[in-house]
Amino acid sequence: MKKIFTLLFLMMVLTACDSNITKKDTNSEEKTEHNYQFTGESEHWEAVYSYEGTELWGANDEQTTHSSKDSYELVLKYKGSLKELSSMKNLEYTYETTTSSGTKTEAYKEPLSEKVFTIRGGSENGAIIGEGEVIKVNVKWDGSEESFELHNKAK
Repeated sequence: MKKIFTLLFLMMVLTACDSNITKKDTNSEEKTEHNYQFTGESEHWEAVYSYEGTELWGANDEQTTHSSKDSYELVLKYKGSLKELSSMKNLEYTYETTTSSGTKTEAYKEPLSEKVFTIRGGSENGAIIGEGEVIKVNVKWDGSEESFELHNKAK
């Protein structure tokens, strides 16, 4: 009879140790980095969309947790000479991904001194852009308009 109680006690101790190990493992976090560069061009414009995102996956009291943070920069460059842009009065450029979009509109009273234009931004706990994303860009300037796509060449 003593042997049965001893065996049952050992099984209970081993079971308790096993559940502690499981709980300890479920509190771990997994970090995933997303760093992509999308490029493309049209007749007059070229663009680079640089993206950095981080996802944290974990478990808390047997529930899955997720958080994310990302940032981006869209750099738009006129392919012609600065002299060709010197008379430009209005510029509007937009981008669109499957999860976000942005627009920048500028009016110029003076001749331009640069032919590179930038939008930056970021978010927390939003959707992460995938490496196979196709980003649509539209540029309007002084009665002209061009649209093109940006692709991740590393994919």
